[in-house]
Amino acid sequence: MAWAATHKVALGSIAFAVFWILAVFPAVPFLPIGRTAGSLLGAALMVVFQVISPNQAFDAIDLPILGLLFGTMVVSVYLERADLFKYLGSGLSWRSRGPKDLLCRICVLSALSSALFTNDTTCVIFTEFVLRLCKQHRVPVLPYLMALATSSNIGSAATAIGNPQNLVIAVESKISFFKFLVGVLPAMALGIFVNTVLLLLFYWKSLKPLPKIDDRHAIAAGDVESGGGGSGGGQLDKPAAMIQMPEVGGAAPKVAELPEDDHDREHDHVSLVRVQPLAASPSSYQESGKTIAAADAEKTEETEHDPPNWLHSPAVIDDLLRLESRRSSRSSSSFRRSRSTRSHVPEEFDEEAGALPPPPSSPPLKTTRASRLRRKVWKVCVYLVTLAMLAALLYGLNLSWTALTAAVVLIVLDFSDAGPCLDQVSYSLLVFFSGMFVTVDGFNRTGAPGQLWKAVEPHARIDSVSGIALLSLVVVLLSNVASNVPTVLLLGSRVAASAAATSGASVTRAWLVLAWVSTVAGNLTLVGSAANLIVSEQARRAESDKFNLSFWKHLAFGVPSTFIVIAVGLPLIQG
Repeated sequence: MAWAATHKVALGSIAFAVFWILAVFPAVPFLPIGRTAGSLLGAALMVVFQVISPNQAFDAIDLPILGLLFGTMVVSVYLERADLFKYLGSGLSWRSRGPKDLLCRICVLSALSSALFTNDTTCVIFTEFVLRLCKQHRVPVLPYLMALATSSNIGSAATAIGNPQNLVIAVESKISFFKFLVGVLPAMALGIFVNTVLLLLFYWKSLKPLPKIDDRHAIAAGDVESGGGGSGGGQLDKPAAMIQMPEVGGAAPKVAELPEDDHDREHDHVSLVRVQPLAASPSSYQESGKTIAAADAEKTEETEHDPPNWLHSPAVIDDLLRLESRRSSRSSSSFRRSRSTRSHVPEEFDEEAGALPPPPSSPPLKTTRASRLRRKVWKVCVYLVTLAMLAALLYGLNLSWTALTAAVVLIVLDFSDAGPCLDQVSYSLLVFFSGMFVTVDGFNRTGAPGQLWKAVEPHARIDSVSGIALLSLVVVLLSNVASNVPTVLLLGSRVAASAAATSGASVTRAWLVLAWVSTVAGNLTLVGSAANLIVSEQARRAESDKFNLSFWKHLAFGVPSTFIVIAVGLPLIQG
């Protein structure tokens, strides 16, 4: 495409620059409006600057891609409600044989899950679970978060519904779901294997259990003074989940840990305090800077059944309230079941005689069994509808309408108000895509991308190894500078046209090479893929066990992994 008028080139470039800055850095100080609003701003500027007309802007919005995105997101919501991801997560820790085995499982499971349910969905669901798993197995978090992010990106390259850029390529190229899968699957399988080996080698020394008691939580005996002192004497800063036990029978103060997670929320009886063995020490302990005797003979009978003083600590009370709030978040069916059971217990009964309350009557039990059966049948139906959707995609039916039809069937089968489920759809992502379509189309009309590709195209044809290498390098750089979806929108049709004009080159293979490289390129930097940002933000905002996956921590492994995985996978791309 030739250059447009000078003022359109300048104004269109400014609008695209605004979009790019807000897409890559959504919280810039001078305009902290986020990615979605930045996308709309870029689209509005393209129309206001008259780079494109309003009608051209509406025509630029690709409804089939938005429909496919919406349909797959709705299906993912119902799969999450049907506990599919909980079952997949349970498979991670089942009979695990150590930290290295656990890392391999995360790589394989996240790759398979992202190929079927998109990489973004996989990272949203599994990040917090991986954090809890690392705490349970006492292993460092970084290798496992990197395994989740990088494997999700690589695995998503295998299918047309694995990630947004693949959706764009599948719709634009009209490649069938089955042909897409067969063309990229060998490269994906080898890429996951190579990436897993690289993770093991890179983090080998870190892949071992941490000590049971962290040095940060160890309390030296000398820190607790037995004599009187000021109000600050002997005071220790303890984490919220740590409490200091009083002296019992001449034992030193010890630290007991409250369980951070009630993994099995179906059990009402949770052990609140795990008491460590007590060693011998002086028979007094520090409290508010004063020495208090360990026992008072005159008050032994009065206080024999009273709770210990440490149980009234504000920190302990906070932990008990937190655990109680977690247990209260059980499913509504369990709540109704427990409440119906309590409703049949009389308020008074002969406690001295040992009389037990009468058992609940049979109707509530029948209702509970019926509700359980209905839920099991509903879950089976959700899985069958999802399998039918995948079969239809493999058969070659329309991608968008297949996903939308599956979503509508699941809504009907749920037989309840669909509002809560539809509220979980990421509408901001759909709005972001709409604005991006307009912005990228306007930038294309300036002629700048066409002129850039015109200079590179003679050296980046896919009929030679050097051409594929140069094309891959350009796509990797643009995917991390302008994001992978805009890169595909900018280069997709041009790469296909170049392949069509090259003797012996396959247009289908050109599209699949673009899909493979643009997807794996997301592993290079933290901002290269939305899945990376999801993992980072989820880990940073976790309720417990927060972890900061920084740009540099990701880059250290991302650089070698990206280029090696792309290189080993390219020869296996079939078209």
